[in-house]
Amino acid sequence: MIYVNVGCQGCISDGGVFRNTEFYRKLENNDLYLPQDEALPGRTIPVPYTLVADEAFPLTRHMMKPYATYLNKGSPKRVFKYRLSRARRIVENAFGLLAAVFRIFRKPIKIKVEITVVDIVLTCVYLHNFLRLQPDSSRYYSPQGCFDNEDASTGEIIRGSWREVTSSDSGIRPFRLLPRNASRTAIKIRDEFMNYFLTAESSIPYQNKYL
Repeated sequence: MIYVNVGCQGCISDGGVFRNTEFYRKLENNDLYLPQDEALPGRTIPVPYTLVADEAFPLTRHMMKPYATYLNKGSPKRVFKYRLSRARRIVENAFGLLAAVFRIFRKPIKIKVEITVVDIVLTCVYLHNFLRLQPDSSRYYSPQGCFDNEDASTGEIIRGSWREVTSSDSGIRPFRLLPRNASRTAIKIRDEFMNYFLTAESSIPYQNKYL
């Protein structure tokens, strides 16, 4: 994990949590030194480097989320949702392993002093990074099979062992979903990614089962 923001009130919406971070302010002010927009391979429309998110977050120029409309069989939007979720699997694996190993996340943290909760979360993140980076500890902390994986020939998801460990947990809860309107620019960027995923340069064989 490279950037972590801890301590925002849980009653605040997902957009409110994100907007209260220094990361968001730098992103909006173009202070993150992201690479310049460029066209995807074989395409002509420049698109920005983006973050991947789920339905709880807003669609913006630098944040892609699934289409909200009902995705009928045969819709290219289904492929986009699959490819986006495929990228988001990295995030899910990281948080899943964190909750599976550090049991304090497996139910709501009940500590009166707020600053203590922040310290606990940050400490667990530091330990997560340390254990993942050290060759000796990594094979015990995240052994083979702990992460979600993908069958190379069929594309079927092989569920990681962390999912079984955390299946009954109640600690990490999803953000509230709030309706919001996206800008026309963000919508066009998402459409460009969707169209790119259908091209020969980007298509993967088993994504066609979603069409």
